[in-house]
Amino acid sequence: MRLDLLAALSGILIAVQSRANGELAFRLQNSLEAACISFGSGLIVLILITFFHDGIKSGIRKLLRAVESGAIPRWSLIGGALGGVVIAIQTHVVPLIGVAIYSVSVISGQTAVSLLVDRLGLTGGGKRHISARRITAAVLTVLAVLISVWDRLDAKNLSIMAIVLGIISGGIIGVQRAFNGQVNEHSGQSFATTLLNFITGTTLLLLLFAFALASHQSHLVALRLDPWWMYLGGVTGVIYIAFASTVVQHLGVLTFTLFSVGGQLVGSLLFDIFLPTKGVHVGAYLVTGIFMTYIGVLANSERLGHRTS
Repeated sequence: MRLDLLAALSGILIAVQSRANGELAFRLQNSLEAACISFGSGLIVLILITFFHDGIKSGIRKLLRAVESGAIPRWSLIGGALGGVVIAIQTHVVPLIGVAIYSVSVISGQTAVSLLVDRLGLTGGGKRHISARRITAAVLTVLAVLISVWDRLDAKNLSIMAIVLGIISGGIIGVQRAFNGQVNEHSGQSFATTLLNFITGTTLLLLLFAFALASHQSHLVALRLDPWWMYLGGVTGVIYIAFASTVVQHLGVLTFTLFSVGGQLVGSLLFDIFLPTKGVHVGAYLVTGIFMTYIGVLANSERLGHRTS
């Protein structure tokens, strides 16, 4: 199978995860419990893989030595906790606005925050100046969110706060990837970095859920089996990482990102057409917003022929 198609498929997996987690939260009527289930199931899968993967064990040992020696700051290990926050937002927001608008909002947030992240050099790969091209990309993607919901601005079922949370979620993802880039430099193993993410993310979500239960702000909901696919969010996340860690080595980060975002947007649109959440409407404004988001991603890139690793 062609690597560019695998990259696009990995983007579709992100849309699958969003839809599954959103459905789980809707069925349970408890987004925090749904987030715990999603992250926790992914952690279980990763732990099982680690038992049979010496490379992951070696990466964990390298990372521990780096932390002990002070080669990597401890605060850069919070990427997984940030991922837990993203999943908590995702499970809450997707049932309200659908996968497509959520995806557009997230990508917009990522694009905008990437300006600051790259300027500060948080990824460990050096600082990048804020260019007119990158500012144009940020403006395009933010405008894409506005256009995608233009025909629903006066609709009672549109939550502006949910869209804002989606944009914030995208910003958090941008910072999370920067921290993970630092961690990955020392672990030398993407799955070891991912395991750390799932451990810290699951821990944070469980603590938040325990606090919510103790303060009677939430309650434990009995699990249901129908539909079964709503429990695939965590596993899908792990599969996505497996695809990404393999394909990106051959295509380079830039090309992989472009095809991945394309797959995510197309996948999210298909979900909202054929398997929509309640109250979601797919119209010309939404399709136009998705198209503009992809244009913004292209504008935010260097040149298509450039390869990084």
